[in-house]
Amino acid sequence: MRTVLHVSASPNGEASTSRATGAALIERMRQRETLRVVERDLARRPPPLVDGAFAHASLAAESTDAASDTGVLAFSASLIAELQAADRIVISTPMHNFTVPATLKAWIDQILRPGRTFARTPEGKKGLLASRPVYLIVGSGGPLDDDGKGQPDFLTPYLRHALATAGLHDLSVLRLDNLRRGPAYLERAQALADAWIAQQIAALSLNPPALTAQKSAPSGIPCPIDPPLRPGIA
Repeated sequence: MRTVLHVSASPNGEASTSRATGAALIERMRQRETLRVVERDLARRPPPLVDGAFAHASLAAESTDAASDTGVLAFSASLIAELQAADRIVISTPMHNFTVPATLKAWIDQILRPGRTFARTPEGKKGLLASRPVYLIVGSGGPLDDDGKGQPDFLTPYLRHALATAGLHDLSVLRLDNLRRGPAYLERAQALADAWIAQQIAALSLNPPALTAQKSAPSGIPCPIDPPLRPGIA
């Protein structure tokens, strides 16, 4: 049975657009195969911020094995174990002040560690995690910068680089913007989300799950999000 890790960062809980879209993607995956889903809600249980004790212990543990990750490193070790056990990773997040929410940055700081998820080499950092599909869903209340009139997006390139540092290079991104700008924009976001989910399921259907007797869901059918996206909540 495959495992999907859903990392969600919105403080808006079940009302969050990004979270609902991530849940819809996972539900569509469940229609084609049996899955184990692990929910990591960063808003309900924020990861601790890096302090001096953590930084010192993390550097000291670089040349040891994971069994030494105790004390201040224990929570970090549990997050890394979730990543290692996941066959697919879904990250649902709003954009806060042009970039990742503080809780998602804290999660990155906990899982991006030398000797655990990357190694230092003469050529630079080398990811230690085996690559696997990562699905990033970004919600923004206002417009993003595609036409030069919106706010800059530092979130997507930052996460792309951070995940690649750990060895996670297979990233698919959905950006839903203008979520606070009324029904027309919300309908557009709904259509984008439905089409993107269908596209991801179609890609999975090209690589059917091993050792499963279940048939894949038809790849060309969009996955409507139920309930529909709510305005103003990323």
